[in-house]
Amino acid sequence: MTSSHKREVTVFALAIALSRFCFRSRQLYDLDSVNFALGMVHFDPSVHQPHPPGYFLYVLCGRLLAQPLHDANLALVLLSVAASCGTLLFIYLLALEWFGASAARFASLVFLLSPLAWFHGTVALTYIIETFFSSLLGYLCWQVFRDRHQWAPVAGFILGVAAGVRPSSVVLLAPLVVFSTHKVPHRQKVIVLAVVLLTVAAWCAPMLAASGGPTAYFEALNSLWRSVPGQKTAFNSSPVNAVARGITIAFIYLLTFGAASLGHFAASRSRGKAGSGQLLFTAIWVAPALGFFTLIFLKFVNSGYLLLLAPPGCVWLGLWISEWYAGARMSVVGKRAMIAGGALINIMIFLFSPLYCSYRSVRKSEAELSTVDRATSKTFDPADTLIVAFDSHFMGFRHAGYTLPQYLTVEYPEVHVGDEPRIFGMRGRATSILPKLPLSSYKRFVFFPLPQGNPAYSRYLDEVEKKLPSGVLTVSQVDGVTLVTGPISCLVRLFPKTAEATSEGCVSRVSVEERAVYDRAHSGGRDR
Repeated sequence: MTSSHKREVTVFALAIALSRFCFRSRQLYDLDSVNFALGMVHFDPSVHQPHPPGYFLYVLCGRLLAQPLHDANLALVLLSVAASCGTLLFIYLLALEWFGASAARFASLVFLLSPLAWFHGTVALTYIIETFFSSLLGYLCWQVFRDRHQWAPVAGFILGVAAGVRPSSVVLLAPLVVFSTHKVPHRQKVIVLAVVLLTVAAWCAPMLAASGGPTAYFEALNSLWRSVPGQKTAFNSSPVNAVARGITIAFIYLLTFGAASLGHFAASRSRGKAGSGQLLFTAIWVAPALGFFTLIFLKFVNSGYLLLLAPPGCVWLGLWISEWYAGARMSVVGKRAMIAGGALINIMIFLFSPLYCSYRSVRKSEAELSTVDRATSKTFDPADTLIVAFDSHFMGFRHAGYTLPQYLTVEYPEVHVGDEPRIFGMRGRATSILPKLPLSSYKRFVFFPLPQGNPAYSRYLDEVEKKLPSGVLTVSQVDGVTLVTGPISCLVRLFPKTAEATSEGCVSRVSVEERAVYDRAHSGGRDR
């Protein structure tokens, strides 16, 4: 890079750092964020500290940062900010090498103002870290593809490290490494493979040891796979699911780039800068992820999965927008006004949209969680009250157990660990898998409220409450929070296989018919 390029990319990196840090989340964002924080204290994927596959190197980096900061959320958010800056650098470098300075400038602007990338740069999640590795590997693999074979072992090392942060990176990014090394001499290919394997072994061995051994680790991984991603793949469910995921991917594209998404309409004005090499390279880069998330697993609330495709998307949009800017028949003032208008649209999407990934939604969720915590802690004595929480991304079991560590918090519904019914429980920010619900130690339970204003959450709570006898629940308002409580003996209706039946306040036993209905309703396991 020339000195002017270095100044330019430095300005963009500073803008990235400031925009992410100033709008950072103040609390652990969702259940995965809490899982990471718990894993930083005690790593154990079998109890979802964090959830499988463990994200071992990410958790270790967070642990190192949290020691001087004494704040798990801030430590993980700083990793997201740093990864955002690194992603910007390699987007700029690749766009500069492919299409020139103007394309690099616009590609950087697209990433800076990406609503989804902006959001993930402010929260304690791994997706923007994977995006950084995608951009770095994309740049390194391009060097290898262009016969700079000395970079091949470095690319192998980075792939091995990326797998330690998000193991899915091996599936989604390894094809790019393999493709870029197809002209590398066979001896050097062996070296690249050895580097990948040794790098993975260097973090995998201590991870398995910390997990209680390979058996415990892979049992937990297999259990989560069977209960969630493996449930509705294109190979074992209706094709409608794959179509729905394809539509979701299209919407995530719009959410990722906002107004810049329209830049692809300028592609027809291409002046020949894009050669067949870049097109083929990009296809290999994006095809594995598009195929996996269309055919296997994707939910809108996990939109960050697709951020690893943001780097090539930004580079190409940078080219198309730069060509439009150079060739449009309008005044410079008019063109700049259109760019500013697009930037404003993206800023408004990030700040004020009703989507889960807006700054407004994050602040609302944080305020609601704080209010619920205060209302619960001042109303109920942890010595005689048990919290029942739900498997929810937001305001669920993990948040309740983490933010109210003085209580015993249990998760509804029961789960199967192997062939046995069990209950996930938390106290003192430590997770246990309980064989029995300790009814005799408590007088009452309270439901931890789910987020307000979402009809789906309200319907779910209604269905749970219908499982209990009429008239046993008490509803109260504390600081604007609706708290629903009941006698502890009634939990035999919600946990029929793990709660010891009592005769106080509820029917003492659950009928055979009720157990059968329960088994059919919950045989699919946990819904993450």
